[in-house]
Amino acid sequence: MTNEEIIALIKREVKPALGCTEPIAVALAVAKAVEIISENCSCCKDWRLKADFSLDVSVSGNILKNGMGVGIPGTGMVGLPVAAALGAVCGESACGLEVLKGLTPEAVERAKALVAQGKVHISVADTEHLLYVKATVTLAGGAVASAELNPHAYAVIEDDHDRIVETSFADKILMSSESAAAAKESTPEKYDLDVKRIFEFACTAPYEDISFILGDRELNLALAWEGLNGNYGLRVGKAIRENQAEVFGDDYMSFAMGLTAAASDARMAGCTLPAMSNSGSGNQGITVSMPVIAYALKYKVDDESLARALILSNLVAIHINHYLGKLSALCGCVVASTGSACGIVYLQGGTYEQVCAAIKNMAGNITGMVCDGAKVGCAMKVASGVSCAVQSAVLALRNTCIPSTDGIIEDDVEKTIRNIGTIGSAGMKATDRMILDIMLCK
Repeated sequence: MTNEEIIALIKREVKPALGCTEPIAVALAVAKAVEIISENCSCCKDWRLKADFSLDVSVSGNILKNGMGVGIPGTGMVGLPVAAALGAVCGESACGLEVLKGLTPEAVERAKALVAQGKVHISVADTEHLLYVKATVTLAGGAVASAELNPHAYAVIEDDHDRIVETSFADKILMSSESAAAAKESTPEKYDLDVKRIFEFACTAPYEDISFILGDRELNLALAWEGLNGNYGLRVGKAIRENQAEVFGDDYMSFAMGLTAAASDARMAGCTLPAMSNSGSGNQGITVSMPVIAYALKYKVDDESLARALILSNLVAIHINHYLGKLSALCGCVVASTGSACGIVYLQGGTYEQVCAAIKNMAGNITGMVCDGAKVGCAMKVASGVSCAVQSAVLALRNTCIPSTDGIIEDDVEKTIRNIGTIGSAGMKATDRMILDIMLCK
Protein backbone atom coordinates (compact mmCIF):
# COMPACT_ATOMS: atom_id res chain seq x y z
CA MET A 1 0.00 0.00 0.00
CA THR A 2 1.19 3.49 -0.78
CA ASN A 3 1.46 6.15 1.90
CA GLU A 4 -1.72 7.76 0.58
CA GLU A 5 -3.64 4.47 0.79
CA ILE A 6 -2.44 3.85 4.34
CA ILE A 7 -3.48 7.34 5.41
CA ALA A 8 -6.89 6.79 3.82
CA LEU A 9 -7.20 3.51 5.74
CA ILE A 10 -6.38 5.21 9.03
CA LYS A 11 -8.88 8.01 8.42
CA ARG A 12 -11.55 5.44 7.56
CA GLU A 13 -10.98 3.42 10.74
CA VAL A 14 -9.94 6.10 13.25
CA LYS A 15 -12.69 8.67 13.78
CA PRO A 16 -14.73 10.34 16.52
CA ALA A 17 -17.61 8.39 18.05
CA LEU A 18 -20.08 9.66 20.64
CA GLY A 19 -21.25 6.80 22.82
CA CYS A 20 -20.75 3.05 22.52
CA THR A 21 -20.78 2.28 18.80
CA GLU A 22 -23.31 -0.58 18.88
CA PRO A 23 -26.23 1.48 20.25
CA ILE A 24 -24.91 4.37 18.13
CA ALA A 25 -25.27 2.17 15.02
CA VAL A 26 -28.90 1.64 16.04
CA ALA A 27 -29.42 5.38 16.53
CA LEU A 28 -27.80 6.03 13.14
CA ALA A 29 -30.09 3.60 11.30
CA VAL A 30 -33.16 5.06 13.00
CA ALA A 31 -32.04 8.62 12.22
CA LYS A 32 -31.65 7.74 8.55
CA ALA A 33 -35.12 6.18 8.40
CA VAL A 34 -36.66 9.24 10.06
CA GLU A 35 -34.89 11.53 7.59
CA ILE A 36 -36.30 9.51 4.70
CA ILE A 37 -39.81 10.12 6.02
CA SER A 38 -39.07 13.84 6.33
CA GLU A 39 -37.85 13.93 2.72
CA ASN A 40 -40.90 12.12 1.36
CA CYS A 41 -43.71 13.56 3.48
CA SER A 42 -45.03 17.02 4.26
CA CYS A 43 -43.85 17.31 7.83
CA CYS A 44 -43.89 20.19 10.26
CA LYS A 45 -40.46 21.36 11.38
CA ASP A 46 -40.54 19.74 14.82
CA TRP A 47 -42.64 16.65 14.04
CA ARG A 48 -39.95 14.38 15.50
CA LEU A 49 -40.66 15.83 18.91
CA LYS A 50 -44.45 15.71 18.56
CA ALA A 51 -45.69 13.10 16.05
CA ASP A 52 -46.95 9.68 17.06
CA PHE A 53 -44.65 7.04 15.62
CA SER A 54 -43.22 3.62 16.45
CA LEU A 55 -39.76 2.15 16.01
CA ASP A 56 -39.06 -1.48 15.14
CA VAL A 57 -35.38 -2.33 15.29
CA SER A 58 -33.99 -5.73 14.33
CA VAL A 59 -30.34 -6.37 15.27
CA SER A 60 -27.73 -9.12 15.15
CA GLY A 61 -26.95 -10.96 18.36
CA ASN A 62 -23.63 -9.17 18.74
CA ILE A 63 -25.24 -5.73 18.47
CA LEU A 64 -27.74 -6.80 21.13
CA LYS A 65 -24.95 -8.16 23.35
CA ASN A 66 -23.00 -4.91 23.18
CA GLY A 67 -26.04 -2.70 23.61
CA MET A 68 -27.82 -4.28 26.58
CA GLY A 69 -25.84 -2.86 29.47
CA VAL A 70 -23.96 0.17 28.21
CA GLY A 71 -24.77 3.76 29.14
CA ILE A 72 -26.37 5.96 26.48
CA PRO A 73 -24.93 9.50 26.41
CA GLY A 74 -26.82 12.13 28.39
CA THR A 75 -29.69 9.86 29.48
CA GLY A 76 -28.62 8.06 32.65
CA MET A 77 -30.10 4.95 31.00
CA VAL A 78 -28.68 1.82 29.39
CA GLY A 79 -29.74 -0.24 26.39
CA LEU A 80 -30.81 -0.10 22.77
CA PRO A 81 -34.41 1.22 23.19
CA VAL A 82 -33.40 4.67 24.42
CA ALA A 83 -30.59 4.83 21.83
CA ALA A 84 -33.11 4.10 19.07
CA ALA A 85 -35.51 6.71 20.43
CA LEU A 86 -32.77 9.34 20.56
CA GLY A 87 -31.86 8.57 16.96
CA ALA A 88 -35.47 9.27 16.04
CA VAL A 89 -35.89 12.57 17.87
CA CYS A 90 -32.50 14.24 17.45
CA GLY A 91 -30.21 12.05 15.32
CA GLU A 92 -28.38 13.41 12.27
CA SER A 93 -27.17 10.62 9.98
CA ALA A 94 -24.67 12.93 8.25
CA CYS A 95 -22.71 13.00 11.51
CA GLY A 96 -21.98 9.25 11.30
CA LEU A 97 -20.79 7.85 14.63
CA GLU A 98 -21.50 11.25 16.21
CA VAL A 99 -25.15 10.93 15.19
CA LEU A 100 -26.29 12.12 18.65
CA LYS A 101 -24.10 15.22 18.85
CA GLY A 102 -27.27 17.37 18.67
CA LEU A 103 -28.52 15.90 21.97
CA THR A 104 -30.68 18.26 24.05
CA PRO A 105 -32.57 17.86 27.36
CA GLU A 106 -35.84 18.14 25.41
CA ALA A 107 -34.76 15.31 23.10
CA VAL A 108 -33.78 13.12 26.05
CA GLU A 109 -37.18 13.60 27.70
CA ARG A 110 -38.98 12.85 24.43
CA ALA A 111 -36.87 9.70 23.90
CA LYS A 112 -37.56 8.47 27.42
CA ALA A 113 -41.28 9.04 26.87
CA LEU A 114 -41.25 6.99 23.66
CA VAL A 115 -39.60 4.11 25.51
CA ALA A 116 -42.01 4.37 28.45
CA GLN A 117 -44.99 4.36 26.06
CA GLY A 118 -43.82 1.11 24.46
CA LYS A 119 -43.15 2.74 21.09
CA VAL A 120 -39.72 1.10 20.68
CA HIS A 121 -39.42 -2.60 19.82
CA ILE A 122 -36.07 -4.43 19.66
CA SER A 123 -35.75 -7.92 18.20
CA VAL A 124 -32.98 -10.29 17.14
CA ALA A 125 -32.54 -10.57 13.38
CA ASP A 126 -32.08 -13.83 11.50
CA THR A 127 -28.83 -12.88 9.81
CA GLU A 128 -25.32 -14.18 9.22
CA HIS A 129 -23.90 -10.67 9.65
CA LEU A 130 -22.25 -10.15 13.03
CA LEU A 131 -22.95 -6.43 12.71
CA TYR A 132 -26.49 -5.81 11.47
CA VAL A 133 -29.22 -3.25 12.19
CA LYS A 134 -32.55 -2.77 10.41
CA ALA A 135 -34.51 0.19 11.76
CA THR A 136 -38.12 0.74 10.65
CA VAL A 137 -40.00 3.92 11.54
CA THR A 138 -43.80 4.02 11.14
CA LEU A 139 -45.92 7.14 11.61
CA ALA A 140 -49.47 6.88 12.90
CA GLY A 141 -52.19 7.87 10.44
CA GLY A 142 -52.71 11.61 10.25
CA ALA A 143 -49.40 12.42 11.94
CA VAL A 144 -48.25 14.24 8.80
CA ALA A 145 -49.84 15.43 5.60
CA SER A 146 -49.09 12.53 3.27
CA ALA A 147 -50.70 10.36 0.65
CA GLU A 148 -49.61 7.36 2.69
CA LEU A 149 -51.99 6.16 5.40
CA ASN A 150 -49.10 5.12 7.67
CA PRO A 151 -45.83 6.41 6.18
CA HIS A 152 -42.94 4.09 6.98
CA ALA A 153 -39.30 3.86 6.09
CA TYR A 154 -36.34 1.71 7.00
CA ALA A 155 -32.55 1.79 6.87
CA VAL A 156 -30.15 -1.14 7.11
CA ILE A 157 -26.57 -1.12 8.44
CA GLU A 158 -24.23 -4.04 7.79
CA ASP A 159 -20.62 -4.97 8.63
CA ASP A 160 -19.46 -1.47 9.66
CA HIS A 161 -21.14 0.64 12.33
CA ASP A 162 -21.77 3.53 9.93
CA ARG A 163 -22.26 1.62 6.66
CA ILE A 164 -25.86 2.06 5.49
CA VAL A 165 -26.45 -0.49 2.74
CA GLU A 166 -30.18 -0.25 2.09
CA THR A 167 -32.99 2.27 2.51
CA SER A 168 -36.69 2.18 1.69
CA PHE A 169 -39.80 4.35 1.83
CA ALA A 170 -43.34 2.96 1.60
CA ASP A 171 -42.05 -0.48 0.51
CA LYS A 172 -40.08 1.09 -2.33
CA ILE A 173 -36.31 0.49 -2.29
CA LEU A 174 -34.40 3.77 -2.51
CA MET A 175 -30.87 2.37 -2.21
CA SER A 176 -30.03 -1.33 -2.14
CA SER A 177 -27.20 -3.47 -0.85
CA GLU A 178 -26.83 -4.76 -4.40
CA SER A 179 -26.09 -1.27 -5.72
CA ALA A 180 -23.77 -0.63 -2.78
CA ALA A 181 -21.94 -3.90 -3.48
CA ALA A 182 -21.66 -3.06 -7.16
CA ALA A 183 -20.18 0.34 -6.33
CA LYS A 184 -17.69 -1.29 -4.01
CA GLU A 185 -16.65 -3.79 -6.70
CA SER A 186 -16.01 -0.99 -9.17
CA THR A 187 -13.67 0.70 -6.67
CA PRO A 188 -12.29 -2.19 -4.59
CA GLU A 189 -10.51 -1.37 -1.35
CA LYS A 190 -6.85 -2.31 -1.55
CA TYR A 191 -5.41 -4.08 1.48
CA ASP A 192 -1.79 -5.16 1.24
CA LEU A 193 -0.32 -4.46 4.63
CA ASP A 194 1.93 -6.18 7.14
CA VAL A 195 3.72 -5.20 10.34
CA LYS A 196 6.97 -4.47 8.49
CA ARG A 197 5.25 -1.96 6.18
CA ILE A 198 3.35 -0.48 9.14
CA PHE A 199 6.60 0.06 11.07
CA GLU A 200 8.31 1.57 8.03
CA PHE A 201 5.40 3.94 7.43
CA ALA A 202 5.26 5.04 11.07
CA CYS A 203 8.99 5.78 11.07
CA THR A 204 9.31 7.53 7.71
CA ALA A 205 6.01 9.16 6.67
CA PRO A 206 6.26 12.97 6.55
CA TYR A 207 5.12 14.38 9.89
CA GLU A 208 2.75 16.85 8.24
CA ASP A 209 0.92 13.92 6.63
CA ILE A 210 0.32 12.08 9.91
CA SER A 211 -0.01 14.86 12.49
CA PHE A 212 -3.81 14.50 12.29
CA ILE A 213 -3.49 11.42 14.51
CA LEU A 214 -2.84 13.73 17.46
CA GLY A 215 -6.62 14.09 17.51
CA ASP A 216 -6.39 10.88 19.56
CA ARG A 217 -4.80 12.88 22.35
CA GLU A 218 -7.34 15.68 22.16
CA LEU A 219 -10.43 13.48 22.42
CA ASN A 220 -9.33 10.49 24.47
CA LEU A 221 -7.33 12.48 27.01
CA ALA A 222 -10.37 14.71 27.58
CA LEU A 223 -12.40 11.56 28.31
CA ALA A 224 -9.71 10.35 30.71
CA TRP A 225 -9.70 13.59 32.71
CA GLU A 226 -13.50 13.54 32.76
CA GLY A 227 -13.42 10.00 34.14
CA LEU A 228 -10.91 10.93 36.82
CA ASN A 229 -12.76 14.08 37.87
CA GLY A 230 -16.26 12.59 37.80
CA ASN A 231 -17.91 9.52 39.27
CA TYR A 232 -18.58 7.34 36.25
CA GLY A 233 -19.32 3.63 36.22
CA LEU A 234 -17.15 1.54 38.53
CA ARG A 235 -14.60 4.37 38.86
CA VAL A 236 -11.80 1.94 38.01
CA GLY A 237 -9.40 4.61 36.77
CA LYS A 238 -10.11 6.79 39.78
CA ALA A 239 -9.45 3.90 42.16
CA ILE A 240 -6.10 3.17 40.53
CA ARG A 241 -4.98 6.80 40.71
CA GLU A 242 -6.24 7.30 44.28
CA ASN A 243 -4.46 4.20 45.63
CA GLN A 244 -0.97 5.12 44.45
CA ALA A 245 0.73 5.02 47.86
CA GLU A 246 -0.96 1.91 49.24
CA VAL A 247 -1.14 -0.34 46.18
CA PHE A 248 -0.19 0.88 42.73
CA GLY A 249 2.60 3.40 43.23
CA ASP A 250 3.16 6.39 40.97
CA ASP A 251 5.02 4.66 38.17
CA TYR A 252 4.26 4.76 34.45
CA MET A 253 2.21 1.55 34.46
CA SER A 254 -0.27 2.76 37.08
CA PHE A 255 -0.48 6.15 35.37
CA ALA A 256 -1.30 4.50 32.03
CA MET A 257 -3.76 2.05 33.59
CA GLY A 258 -5.52 4.83 35.50
CA LEU A 259 -5.88 7.21 32.55
CA THR A 260 -7.03 4.52 30.13
CA ALA A 261 -9.52 2.95 32.54
CA ALA A 262 -10.89 6.38 33.49
CA ALA A 263 -11.63 7.17 29.84
CA SER A 264 -13.46 3.85 29.55
CA ASP A 265 -15.32 4.49 32.83
CA ALA A 266 -16.69 7.74 31.45
CA ARG A 267 -17.56 6.41 28.02
CA MET A 268 -19.28 3.22 29.20
CA ALA A 269 -21.36 5.16 31.72
CA GLY A 270 -22.84 7.55 29.14
CA CYS A 271 -20.50 10.55 29.14
CA THR A 272 -21.40 13.04 26.40
CA LEU A 273 -17.79 13.52 25.25
CA PRO A 274 -16.75 11.67 22.06
CA ALA A 275 -13.93 9.13 21.87
CA MET A 276 -11.55 8.71 18.97
CA SER A 277 -12.49 5.20 17.90
CA ASN A 278 -10.48 2.49 16.15
CA SER A 279 -12.09 -0.09 13.85
CA GLY A 280 -15.57 0.99 14.92
CA SER A 281 -14.89 0.74 18.66
CA GLY A 282 -14.46 3.62 21.08
CA ASN A 283 -12.93 1.41 23.77
CA GLN A 284 -10.43 0.09 21.27
CA GLY A 285 -9.63 3.65 20.26
CA ILE A 286 -9.07 4.55 23.91
CA THR A 287 -6.97 1.48 24.67
CA VAL A 288 -4.84 1.73 21.56
CA SER A 289 -3.93 5.35 22.28
CA MET A 290 -4.07 6.23 25.98
CA PRO A 291 -1.11 4.11 27.19
CA VAL A 292 0.99 5.74 24.45
CA ILE A 293 -0.30 9.21 25.36
CA ALA A 294 0.34 8.48 29.05
CA TYR A 295 3.97 7.63 28.24
CA ALA A 296 4.31 10.88 26.31
CA LEU A 297 2.90 12.86 29.24
CA LYS A 298 5.03 11.08 31.84
CA TYR A 299 8.30 11.46 29.96
CA LYS A 300 7.61 14.69 28.01
CA VAL A 301 7.74 13.17 24.51
CA ASP A 302 7.58 15.62 21.59
CA ASP A 303 4.53 15.72 19.32
CA GLU A 304 6.20 14.15 16.29
CA SER A 305 7.41 11.11 18.23
CA LEU A 306 3.97 10.74 19.81
CA ALA A 307 2.28 10.98 16.41
CA ARG A 308 4.52 8.25 14.97
CA ALA A 309 3.86 6.00 17.97
CA LEU A 310 0.09 6.56 17.64
CA ILE A 311 0.23 5.79 13.92
CA LEU A 312 2.02 2.53 14.72
CA SER A 313 -0.36 1.53 17.52
CA ASN A 314 -3.51 2.36 15.55
CA LEU A 315 -2.32 0.60 12.40
CA VAL A 316 -1.34 -2.57 14.26
CA ALA A 317 -4.85 -2.71 15.77
CA ILE A 318 -6.44 -2.09 12.36
CA HIS A 319 -4.24 -4.81 10.88
CA ILE A 320 -5.24 -7.42 13.49
CA ASN A 321 -8.91 -6.45 13.15
CA HIS A 322 -8.64 -7.05 9.40
CA TYR A 323 -8.31 -10.78 10.18
CA LEU A 324 -10.51 -10.81 13.27
CA GLY A 325 -13.46 -8.83 11.94
CA LYS A 326 -15.80 -6.69 14.02
CA LEU A 327 -17.90 -7.86 16.97
CA SER A 328 -16.38 -11.24 17.78
CA ALA A 329 -16.32 -13.13 21.07
CA LEU A 330 -12.74 -11.94 21.56
CA CYS A 331 -12.53 -8.81 23.71
CA GLY A 332 -11.42 -5.82 21.63
CA CYS A 333 -8.97 -4.70 24.29
CA VAL A 334 -6.80 -7.70 23.34
CA VAL A 335 -6.31 -6.18 19.90
CA ALA A 336 -6.08 -2.56 21.04
CA SER A 337 -3.62 -3.17 23.86
CA THR A 338 -1.44 -5.11 21.41
CA GLY A 339 -1.32 -1.94 19.33
CA SER A 340 -0.41 0.19 22.35
CA ALA A 341 2.36 -2.25 23.30
CA CYS A 342 3.91 -1.57 19.90
CA GLY A 343 3.60 2.18 20.43
CA ILE A 344 5.34 1.91 23.79
CA VAL A 345 8.18 -0.07 22.19
CA TYR A 346 8.57 2.62 19.55
CA LEU A 347 8.72 5.44 22.11
CA GLN A 348 11.53 3.61 23.90
CA GLY A 349 13.58 3.36 20.71
CA GLY A 350 12.59 -0.20 19.87
CA THR A 351 13.29 -1.94 16.57
CA TYR A 352 10.96 -3.67 14.13
CA GLU A 353 12.01 -7.03 15.59
CA GLN A 354 11.11 -5.82 19.09
CA VAL A 355 7.71 -4.60 17.87
CA CYS A 356 7.09 -8.11 16.50
CA ALA A 357 8.17 -9.55 19.85
CA ALA A 358 5.65 -7.32 21.65
CA ILE A 359 2.85 -8.58 19.38
CA LYS A 360 3.80 -12.20 20.04
CA ASN A 361 4.06 -11.60 23.79
CA MET A 362 0.55 -10.14 23.78
CA ALA A 363 -0.80 -13.00 21.66
CA GLY A 364 0.57 -15.50 24.14
CA ASN A 365 -0.81 -13.61 27.11
CA ILE A 366 -4.43 -12.38 26.86
CA THR A 367 -5.77 -13.77 23.58
CA GLY A 368 -8.43 -15.76 25.46
CA MET A 369 -10.19 -12.75 27.04
CA VAL A 370 -13.86 -12.91 26.03
CA CYS A 371 -16.28 -10.11 25.21
CA ASP A 372 -19.45 -10.36 27.28
CA GLY A 373 -20.98 -7.16 26.01
CA ALA A 374 -20.29 -3.46 26.41
CA LYS A 375 -20.80 -2.24 29.98
CA VAL A 376 -19.14 -0.31 32.79
CA GLY A 377 -17.09 -3.41 33.68
CA CYS A 378 -15.15 -2.99 30.42
CA ALA A 379 -12.93 -0.49 32.26
CA MET A 380 -11.48 -3.37 34.30
CA LYS A 381 -10.63 -5.32 31.15
CA VAL A 382 -9.09 -2.19 29.66
CA ALA A 383 -6.87 -1.78 32.74
CA SER A 384 -5.81 -5.42 32.46
CA GLY A 385 -4.98 -4.93 28.78
CA VAL A 386 -2.81 -1.91 29.56
CA SER A 387 -0.92 -3.83 32.24
CA CYS A 388 -0.24 -6.65 29.76
CA ALA A 389 0.82 -4.15 27.10
CA VAL A 390 3.44 -2.62 29.37
CA GLN A 391 4.71 -6.07 30.42
CA SER A 392 4.94 -7.22 26.81
CA ALA A 393 6.75 -4.06 25.73
CA VAL A 394 9.27 -4.28 28.58
CA LEU A 395 10.06 -7.90 27.73
CA ALA A 396 10.31 -7.15 24.01
CA LEU A 397 12.78 -4.34 24.67
CA ARG A 398 14.92 -6.91 26.53
CA ASN A 399 14.68 -9.08 23.39
CA THR A 400 12.50 -11.55 25.27
CA CYS A 401 9.81 -13.09 23.09
CA ILE A 402 7.46 -16.03 23.57
CA PRO A 403 8.87 -18.79 21.33
CA SER A 404 7.06 -20.50 18.47
CA THR A 405 6.89 -23.72 20.50
CA ASP A 406 4.25 -22.02 22.65
CA GLY A 407 0.59 -22.34 21.69
CA ILE A 408 -0.57 -20.09 18.87
CA ILE A 409 2.76 -18.26 18.48
CA GLU A 410 4.67 -18.71 15.22
CA ASP A 411 8.05 -17.43 14.08
CA ASP A 412 6.30 -15.31 11.46
CA VAL A 413 4.44 -12.47 13.18
CA GLU A 414 1.90 -12.35 10.34
CA LYS A 415 0.96 -15.99 10.92
CA THR A 416 0.61 -15.24 14.63
CA ILE A 417 -1.77 -12.39 13.83
CA ARG A 418 -3.80 -14.61 11.52
CA ASN A 419 -4.02 -17.20 14.31
CA ILE A 420 -5.51 -14.57 16.62
CA GLY A 421 -8.03 -13.71 13.92
CA THR A 422 -8.98 -17.33 13.32
CA ILE A 423 -9.50 -18.01 17.02
CA GLY A 424 -11.63 -14.91 17.52
CA SER A 425 -13.70 -15.12 14.33
CA ALA A 426 -14.15 -18.86 13.79
CA GLY A 427 -12.97 -20.67 16.90
CA MET A 428 -15.07 -18.69 19.37
CA LYS A 429 -18.43 -18.70 17.53
CA ALA A 430 -19.97 -21.17 19.97
CA THR A 431 -18.60 -19.11 22.87
CA ASP A 432 -20.24 -16.02 21.41
CA ARG A 433 -23.63 -17.74 21.23
CA MET A 434 -23.28 -19.11 24.76
CA ILE A 435 -22.41 -15.68 26.18
CA LEU A 436 -25.48 -14.15 24.52
CA ASP A 437 -27.71 -16.98 25.79
CA ILE A 438 -26.47 -16.42 29.34
CA MET A 439 -27.04 -12.67 29.08
CA LEU A 440 -30.57 -13.07 27.70
CA CYS A 441 -31.58 -15.60 30.34
CA LYS A 442 -30.48 -13.66 33.41
